[in-house]
Amino acid sequence: MVGTGEPVMGSRRLAGLLASPEGPGPAYRHWAEAIGALILDGRVGLHVRLPAERELAAALGTSRTTVTAVYDLLRANGFARSRRGAGTWTALPEGRAPRAVRRLLGSDEAAIDLARAAPGIPEDVLAEALALAGPRLAEHARTPGYHPFGLPELRALVAERFTARGLATTPEQVLITSGAQHALTLVLGLLAGPGDRVMVENPSYPNALEAIRRARLRTVSVPVTDEGWDVEIVESTLRQVVPQLAYLIPDFHNPTGCLMPPEERARVLAAAARSGTWLVVDETMAELALDVAAPPPMASMAGAGQVVTIGSMSKTHWGGLRVGWVRASARLVRELAAQRVAVDMGGSVLDQLVALALLERSGGSLAERLSVLRERRAVLMAALGEQVPGWTWRVPPGGLSLWVDVGAPVASVLAERALGRGVRIESGGCFGTDPGVFEQRLRVPFSLPGEVLREAVQRLAGVLDGGAVVSAADRRVHWIA
Repeated sequence: MVGTGEPVMGSRRLAGLLASPEGPGPAYRHWAEAIGALILDGRVGLHVRLPAERELAAALGTSRTTVTAVYDLLRANGFARSRRGAGTWTALPEGRAPRAVRRLLGSDEAAIDLARAAPGIPEDVLAEALALAGPRLAEHARTPGYHPFGLPELRALVAERFTARGLATTPEQVLITSGAQHALTLVLGLLAGPGDRVMVENPSYPNALEAIRRARLRTVSVPVTDEGWDVEIVESTLRQVVPQLAYLIPDFHNPTGCLMPPEERARVLAAAARSGTWLVVDETMAELALDVAAPPPMASMAGAGQVVTIGSMSKTHWGGLRVGWVRASARLVRELAAQRVAVDMGGSVLDQLVALALLERSGGSLAERLSVLRERRAVLMAALGEQVPGWTWRVPPGGLSLWVDVGAPVASVLAERALGRGVRIESGGCFGTDPGVFEQRLRVPFSLPGEVLREAVQRLAGVLDGGAVVSAADRRVHWIA
């Protein structure tokens, strides 16, 4: 049961998320549907107390009667619950899943999945790793099996890999986590508190943005375009806002694929040091260098700066392992481990032993994976060029996806109609820090086999032919209202 101690959504903040009603129908219905969508998207959290009717009416410039009708419809549809004299709280309707959950599960397992930019793992590679992990698991069976810092041998190997990349690291500076998302959640919980400002890129990784919102942190965004970062904006944001923390993906940025140049990294690090901001650097894509040399860790340039690096096996090996890590000072790792035991006490020993086996043999296998990704990227670009020549993109030097401009603000509609043709894909809006942005963009991964990518693009082209006015010359999209 919710109570008066729950978080409160300010009236001006909620009004800022709601666009002016457009199209047929009463205004209260448009606003109720918009609030429901914000709850499903995670932009308005669950069990958050909504503003008083009079306050929201003033912020929206409408009557209290209209807001009363909004709340009535939210309650009727299961998006809100009220208690007399205490207020109204957000809720999730029976049978509805938040977008963050739907993104992972999918509503149609038979559909081609372009919503998740993550590779599978060859069966023989996984079988070999399991065979190597078996004897080691028997040795661990005599122990209680709790390792809040992670298996010592895995911590040592991750530390060696950082050192080999140019960042001297000891095992005491590594915490093994249940994936990069778990790592980020632990870091947010330790280094920031409700109401603190966090600088994020726009666009950025949706699940990271979701974690930041659920920690009740206030985001301040800096743009990442096809050309990369505007470092002057980053510097001025750090100087003027002085955020407690900044979350960055400088290595083959998700979703744009951009790689931050060394000189820009140095400027960002210096600006963060001046403002006292913790930098959380997401390296989950760092090894996926397709056209350039893999970059050294950003923290290797930091000196004594406040830099935390997170990484995982999900993008380079297999997301099903749920193995990630934090690289930070030994003191901070101890504090993170103390916070971690309140959640899961330690990760799966078997998963960590499999991860250990995969990392031990990853030198040769990484080159093979990168070669496969280059081939799949080429197949995807060729298929897009043939089927939808009006779409444009920059070729990313690494990563797992293209950040495609479809030529018109129709990405959400296109993604919705694509599901009816058996393709799951995320619109660019899922990667934005604010509603309604990046509607001209689709993130199109190239992690699937070539023949599957060709079929997916053909189906997407069919969506355009079937639901839009399309120029026969170049398939530029002009949607019917």
